[in-house]
Amino acid sequence: MKNKLVTLIGGGGFVGRYAAQALLRAGARVRIAQRDPRQAWYLKPQGALGQTQFVAADINRPETVLRAVQGADAVVNLVGVLAGDFERAHVDGARTIADAAAKAGVETLVHVSAIGADPESASRYGRSKGNGEVAVREAFANATILRPSIVFGREDNFVNRFAGMIAVAPIVPVLRTGTKFQPVFAADVGEAIRAAVASPGSFAGHTLELGGPDVITMGKLIRWIADAIGRSPTILELPDMVGAAIARAGFLPGAPITWDQWLMLGRDNVVSGEDGLAALGIDATPMAAVAPEWLVRFRKQGRFGRRMEQAL
Repeated sequence: MKNKLVTLIGGGGFVGRYAAQALLRAGARVRIAQRDPRQAWYLKPQGALGQTQFVAADINRPETVLRAVQGADAVVNLVGVLAGDFERAHVDGARTIADAAAKAGVETLVHVSAIGADPESASRYGRSKGNGEVAVREAFANATILRPSIVFGREDNFVNRFAGMIAVAPIVPVLRTGTKFQPVFAADVGEAIRAAVASPGSFAGHTLELGGPDVITMGKLIRWIADAIGRSPTILELPDMVGAAIARAGFLPGAPITWDQWLMLGRDNVVSGEDGLAALGIDATPMAAVAPEWLVRFRKQGRFGRRMEQAL
């Protein structure tokens, strides 16, 4: 990895920061490419002098993406959205990045997709992720595709979102309570990206699903979060008929939900075959080992409240 140049498309985002940190620690040079590079300048102190580069690139403007990947040894596509134009971001954008990598003669392409990616998925999100993988394979057959489950970390919008709702609501309604997840730590995903870049011969053309060590239902996850932040709300498990009506309306008290998200929750989000993290040589991090460190801010007295409980 020493001095290898890796372009991270969307490297200033949630998972991108962990990928950048893992690559920088390994000695790679990292080029962060996104629409507004200033949003990623917080990564500057992570690397040595000259180890980090920043360039403007817009997946809707292929010429800017091609410039961003020129001279790179590897390219990582981290572009993803949870709402909005899925086709543009996950299919057209993925095709643009893969085309550019192929034209530039890049050795390695890592495409970050998601568990549940399937051109036949009931949800638009799942279909777009699946069609994006097809587009990548057509343009860059030897790409490594990584499919993480729900990614958690200090900056996530999943565990933190529920923790914020639990912290203020006496009653917490839960949809699709039996749906299973296999949450994977963002730093482990970053290490997975590093490993895929470091060993292109081993993982080129492979699709690897990434999940953490714990498989947990939605209902149990909500209860775990409540316990982690010292809260005792009433957990109201809603039947699917009621949940579907709420999703049709587009709003759950304290947390908006779309019909497409409801459809996504209809499928378990777990690794279906070989454990991708294990194949990449990475030990999965349990949520309980790291999440309480940042979830403490949702406790009644923050860190002080936790210290008082430990003292008692």
